[in-house]
Amino acid sequence: MLRIRPFRPDDRAAWEPLWRGYLTFYKATLAAEVTGETWRRLNDPGEPMHGLVAELDGRIVGIVHYIYHRSTWTTGDYCYLQDLFTAEEARGQGAGRALIEAVYERAKANGASRVYWLTHETNTAAQALYEKVASRSGFIQYRHLLG
Repeated sequence: MLRIRPFRPDDRAAWEPLWRGYLTFYKATLAAEVTGETWRRLNDPGEPMHGLVAELDGRIVGIVHYIYHRSTWTTGDYCYLQDLFTAEEARGQGAGRALIEAVYERAKANGASRVYWLTHETNTAAQALYEKVASRSGFIQYRHLLG
């Protein structure tokens, strides 16, 4: 049985291995203080950052983080789906899709006008799902790191 729900403060022990798995997948490392601050923000109702878990048979097997922000193109906020990750043993069982659809529901209920996200061009497994639940925007991301 798959269940989607918001993070609870006591989920950190189950969240952190999935978060590390996500970072490992993208060959990224973060300081412990960044991970700690991310967890704090995800559990602070005053923050625009939110998170959900996918539970399969009572075990957390997937996570998603999403952030609301203003747009110059709409009166409603945009919802940026920043991070999505499922444990390997849960892949292909609907957890990723259920997490995306749960973000859609929450964004709509909160008056957001769109949900969007990025993925790496080599992440073809995820793109197979994304092609079923969203459309490509055609935009290319550019970035400049500050510091």
